[in-house]
Amino acid sequence: MNESLNTRSMIFTLYGDYIRHYGNEIWIGSLIKLLKEFGHNDQSVRAAISRMNKQGWVQSRKEGNKSYYFLTDLGVKRIDEAARRIFKLQPSSWDGSWRMLLYTIPEEKRHIRDELRKELVWSGFGSSSASLWMSPNHLEEQVEVLIKKYDIKEHIHFFVADYKGPHKNTALVNECWDLKDISDKYRSFIKNYSEKFVIDRSKIEKGKMTDGECFVERAKLVHEYRKFLFVDPGLPPELLPDEWPGEHAAMLFSDYYRTLAEPSSRFFEEVFKEGNELKKKDDRYDALQHPLLIDR
Repeated sequence: MNESLNTRSMIFTLYGDYIRHYGNEIWIGSLIKLLKEFGHNDQSVRAAISRMNKQGWVQSRKEGNKSYYFLTDLGVKRIDEAARRIFKLQPSSWDGSWRMLLYTIPEEKRHIRDELRKELVWSGFGSSSASLWMSPNHLEEQVEVLIKKYDIKEHIHFFVADYKGPHKNTALVNECWDLKDISDKYRSFIKNYSEKFVIDRSKIEKGKMTDGECFVERAKLVHEYRKFLFVDPGLPPELLPDEWPGEHAAMLFSDYYRTLAEPSSRFFEEVFKEGNELKKKDDRYDALQHPLLIDR
C-alpha cells in the first residue's frame, strides 16, 4: 500500500467525492469494504473514523447492531470548501485588496496556535512573518469559522487593505509563497498523470478496465490532486507568472475525472447499497457532469 494513501485522508476523499452526495452517511461495513480496495484493513479504518469522530469531523449513530457515520456541520463545510477549490478550473478574479490576519495567541495556548497555522495554510493564507498572514482571496467566511472553532476572538485582528508600495503586489506574493516550488509540483503532476490518463482512457474504451479499478484510480486521482490545497493558495491571474501550469493541471484533472466517473460511481453504488439505503443523489451531483467542474 502506498504510504501516502493513509486511511484518514482516503476517508476524507471518499466523503467528499461520494458519500457527501449519497445522503452524507455510510455504514461502517461499506466503508471498510471500499477502503479494502486500497489495502486498508478493518482495524485501520475503525481507528481512523474514531479519530475523525473525536476531532469533530464525523458523528455516528446506531441502527440495531450497525454503526453509521455522517459528516458533522464542520465536516460538511470543510468538504464543500475543498470541493469548490478542487473542481474550480479557473482562479477567481481579484478585487485588488489583501486580506490580512494578525494574531497574538499566548504561549499557554500554543497548541491552538499550531493548529491555526495549519488551518490558515490550508485556507490559502501565506505568511512573511510569524503572526501576520495574508491572502488576495475572499476568505472572510473562513476566518469567521476559525475564530469560532478555536474561540480566539480576543486574540485576532483582521483587515482588508490595499497595498501602497513601495513595491509591486507580486513582491508580497514572493515573500509569502514559493511559486517555483508550486509550479514544479504541478509540472510533476502533469507529467505523471498525462500518460496514465491516455492509458486508462484507452483501457476503458476497450472494456479492459473494471469498475473497481476505475473506482481506485478516481480516488487516487482526487487524493493526489487534493494535495494542492495545502500548497497552492489559488492566487488570482494578476498575481501569477506567465505560463502558470496550474490551469493545465486543472484541465487534465477534469478530463481524467470525467473519464473515470461513470464506472467508478457504478462500483461505489454497488458496495454502498449493501448496507445503506441508496437514496437519491444530491441534486447538485452528477459524476459525469459535476457542477463544480463547471467554471463559475
